[in-house]
Amino acid sequence: MKILFYEHNADTAIWLQDLSRALPEADIRLWEPGDADPADYAVVWRAPRELFANRPDLKAVFNLGAGVDAILDIERKEPGTLPPNALLVRLEDSGMAQQMVEYANYTVLRYLRRMDEYDALQRDRRWEKLEPHARGEFAVGVLGMGVLGARVAQTLTTLGVPVRGFSRTKREIEGVQTFAGAEQFDAFIDGAKMLVNLLPHTPDTEGILNARVFERLARGAYIVNLARGAHVVDNDLLHAMQSGQIAAATLDVFHQEPLPDNHPFWTTPRIAITPHVAAITLREESIEQIAAKIRALTRGEPISGIVDAKRGY
Repeated sequence: MKILFYEHNADTAIWLQDLSRALPEADIRLWEPGDADPADYAVVWRAPRELFANRPDLKAVFNLGAGVDAILDIERKEPGTLPPNALLVRLEDSGMAQQMVEYANYTVLRYLRRMDEYDALQRDRRWEKLEPHARGEFAVGVLGMGVLGARVAQTLTTLGVPVRGFSRTKREIEGVQTFAGAEQFDAFIDGAKMLVNLLPHTPDTEGILNARVFERLARGAYIVNLARGAHVVDNDLLHAMQSGQIAAATLDVFHQEPLPDNHPFWTTPRIAITPHVAAITLREESIEQIAAKIRALTRGEPISGIVDAKRGY
């Protein structure tokens, strides 16, 4: 069994060491430009096109994350790059759901209790009590009801705020008002006080956080983007914040990462920025999951987490 590994910014030596420990029967090597030797599996994150091209024997590609948009973007730009018979497999949770839950809960509570505004008052040395938001009117919409989104939505119900969930197909989650399909999207966003985005990045979802959506939210709404930067139309968000339609935003992902020094998000009041850390891939949990799935495939057994390339997730 031959396995390729590629992660453009990982501590490669530790990943290879731990993969070898989990799969001692495998021949695991770091992919480098020019490597065209045979391989059965690839474990990658943001790998270049050359790794995938001309590999008809590749049985599966394991993506070190829940979002596979970078791999599918290669195929969209140059059809036929990915081996036609290779499975594309995403990580399922591996500790990411708990991290997303923590991040989402923090942002909801921060805005519900107006803590970001108190931070600004402190900087100005102003002692002022603010009227709290009415909890029952602070409707939080979660965009995306996959493994991560469903966990986030269900956990947010414990905060006592109304929670809505949107997905491509109908889901039933206790305590969450769910909406599905394009025909119910407007009903989902209408009057929501906060949007937490956990959608997969596909051609259909690109730019979904735009001026039209912002206008349908409650006045002074909040935006939290934990999925992909391409979901946000940056100028639309800036304009909506200038008008007061959007009160504040917390952004963990961006069109270009690292975020360029001259991007206006850095200096826009009430935009909070984190460097794509909402849910970090945990090495040990990820390797355990991938190793189990590789062994299942070698035994001819089905596995979960296979991506539908047409849908993008």
